[in-house]
Amino acid sequence: MRTTEQSSNYQHLDTMTTMQLLQAMNTEDMTVPAAVGRAIPQIERVVEGVVERMKRGGRVFYIGAGTSGRLGVVDASEIPPTYGVRDKFIGLIAGGDGAVRNSVEGAEDDSAQGWLDIEQFNPTEDDTLIGIAASGVTPYVVGAIKQARTRGLLTACITNNENSTLAAESELPIEAVVGPEFVTGSTRMKAATAQKLILNMISTATMIRLGHVRGNRMVDMELTNSKLVDRGARMIMEETGIDDYSLARQLLLQHGKVRKAVEAYKAEKR
Repeated sequence: MRTTEQSSNYQHLDTMTTMQLLQAMNTEDMTVPAAVGRAIPQIERVVEGVVERMKRGGRVFYIGAGTSGRLGVVDASEIPPTYGVRDKFIGLIAGGDGAVRNSVEGAEDDSAQGWLDIEQFNPTEDDTLIGIAASGVTPYVVGAIKQARTRGLLTACITNNENSTLAAESELPIEAVVGPEFVTGSTRMKAATAQKLILNMISTATMIRLGHVRGNRMVDMELTNSKLVDRGARMIMEETGIDDYSLARQLLLQHGKVRKAVEAYKAEKR
């Protein structure tokens, strides 16, 4: 039996008090970072492969079904506002965008549709496909990985079981085995938490390696709200030594990005 399908370590959940339920869930959640930590060497190989290909113009496709697919879509959607990079991380979910909000029955069982969804983006050998599936057997994801590998894309996966079909079909498998779920088989819990952490690591490390962070600052973030404009202005003040907030804000709005504003200011002062 797959680890993600094994019986919970806790029995008679329906008889527990609210406090007992919350404490037990928290205890289980504490095991997730350790499982992710054991997978760091695998994650490193994926990041290095992604960075190498992105330098050549490649992209990353996340593909999954259900919770796994939603996590990929969320991670991809957060890259443009955070790092000012568009169309480099693309999230695909079985059943299409409507499945982000509502379950599409049977979509994950179609082994051909995953690659068909990717083909709409004209994939190349510089692209990377990362399949996300807690079980490691989801046909929609496995089928896409198989096709991508035959076409020269770098293939990787994130799964929560050892020795899965998905891992066997992927060049760079990431296995974060978090053990049985608190509610038996409910992989939206620990398995999904591990997936979210790993996706954060892959995309964030990639963006840092590609120069979209200076020091520890998001110098290419998009100015999508007043909070980010304020943050950007203060970053400019810190980077340049400007003590006039209004001037820093003006520079930011003029140039649109922290990086560009700082570079323009420093060039003017030379």
